[in-house]
Amino acid sequence: MPFKAIKKSLFFSLFIISGILYAQDPIGSEKVTVVKPYTPSVRDANKIRETPSKSDSVSLQKKPVQYSIFSVPVASTFTPAKGRATTVERVRPPKVYDNYATLGFGNYTNVLAEFYSNLEIDRSSNFGIFLTHNSSQGGIEDVRLDDKFYDTELNLNYNTRNRDLAWIAEVGAEHQLFNWYGLPETVILSAEELAGLDPAQNYYSVYAGSEIELYDSFFDSAKARFRHSGDSYSTAENHFKAEGLFEVEIAEELITTGIKADIVNGVFDRMYETNQGYDYTFMNFSVAPSLLILRDDLSINLGVNFVYGMDVENSDGSFYIYPKVSASYRLSGDLLTAYAGVDGDLQQNTYYNFFQQNPYVSPTLLIKPTDNAYNGYVGAKGKLSNALSYNARASYQSEFNKPLFRRNYEAATLEGEPYTYGNSFDVVYDDVNTLSFYAELNVDVNRNFRLGVNGEFFSYNTDVQAEAWNLPGMKASLNADYQITEKWYTGANLFLVGERKDENRSVSLVFDDSIVNLDSYFDVNAHLGYRFNNQLSAFVKGSNLLDNNYQKWLDYDVQGIQVLGGVTYKFDFD
Repeated sequence: MPFKAIKKSLFFSLFIISGILYAQDPIGSEKVTVVKPYTPSVRDANKIRETPSKSDSVSLQKKPVQYSIFSVPVASTFTPAKGRATTVERVRPPKVYDNYATLGFGNYTNVLAEFYSNLEIDRSSNFGIFLTHNSSQGGIEDVRLDDKFYDTELNLNYNTRNRDLAWIAEVGAEHQLFNWYGLPETVILSAEELAGLDPAQNYYSVYAGSEIELYDSFFDSAKARFRHSGDSYSTAENHFKAEGLFEVEIAEELITTGIKADIVNGVFDRMYETNQGYDYTFMNFSVAPSLLILRDDLSINLGVNFVYGMDVENSDGSFYIYPKVSASYRLSGDLLTAYAGVDGDLQQNTYYNFFQQNPYVSPTLLIKPTDNAYNGYVGAKGKLSNALSYNARASYQSEFNKPLFRRNYEAATLEGEPYTYGNSFDVVYDDVNTLSFYAELNVDVNRNFRLGVNGEFFSYNTDVQAEAWNLPGMKASLNADYQITEKWYTGANLFLVGERKDENRSVSLVFDDSIVNLDSYFDVNAHLGYRFNNQLSAFVKGSNLLDNNYQKWLDYDVQGIQVLGGVTYKFDFD
């Protein structure tokens, strides 16, 4: 029997028993003694006069009061009008356009271009086109190799929505060009050798995916995506990932089950040290059931993640069990909510994800998954007012085979390749434990001003590697947007990245330690815009406004002050 039903039955039983006990109280519990019989009698009564006699020696006579009205005629021109309800001024909603185009130019021959179009097929279906391009012809001071880059992506999507489901499908393509321009100062090349060195690396990617959400079904949602990636050095990779979510409500409790398949297959033309080809295929399958319990201000999610991972090339498979538990409790309404949890998963690493994080990796990487054994966290969040919210969290994470970017050193087996002069990065794996503290504060003063600031501190403990290569000790950022007037708007983005460490293995270990410190850096970015009307606006963007000559990666200097201006035009085809 449910707890609420037992509670109601117990309360009703106590009420009936108490009523019975009260009704059985004996009447004869008190004794009455009669002293003498009662004989009523009626005494003589005198009627009181309505007008009593006066005993005053002086009798005063009232003086009559006379009233008169002095009437004067007044001329009036007032004519009352009929009552009428007050009208409320209606504000016309802003016009929303289905298409826009943006074009901007800046120093370093920077070009920014975007185009978006949303075509309505019928009342519930739309077709979208999105094209973006960002490029620069380079020009960083004291760089000996070409440092230009460009990044272009085209996305086509179709989505439909009705009362039963929402469905979207998309296809796209990406082309990115980067140069290994970060030659160490210790590498001495003649002008002829530099001229004959082509440091360009092209990355290609095509993808297709779909996602569906059902509103009135135990099968809640599903999504799948396939991506093919490659580069200029015969590297090829195929990555397929699919997920599904089932939800069932039993006895007023929600039970969810997530299923996932993650498969990656690829080939590198050669490895960095062996000069031989390398194939890899990994398959991960997981089932994650969980129970959601809601009790007033308490929310508990109890789950477990079962994962089977297989290394197909080496015919090796392993079974993993990860926790998936979280809880939150509202201690003081929206003012304070405490939360905690622990989870884990088997993360599928891919070549595409690596060159998105660091485009200067060499096409000779070792790919394998990372075992995120557990990530435990505890924190508090809430709203101090309608305009001020916060979040603070401490976490401890244990990862096996965590990938770390470390600079390559010159290898004689690949002599002559443009990435073998200490100007590219490899991926090494190690068991890493990470302790971190995170805090953020968001301020929404009004519709015209928004401010957000956050910071996170890290402490790493490695097993084999001397350091957690290229992982920062802290990160912080500030984002602000301000609508100055109806036409003017501005914003800023500031971020701070702490010190990192890399290894220069080309330095002889007989002398100083080969560990190199990369200084922390502070970057300031801002933008200013003006709307001429609902369709046309102009903007100016500034990056690295402090002109800090910092290095995000070892020997890779960034561009100095960058200023880019452009226009955005919104329109409809009809």
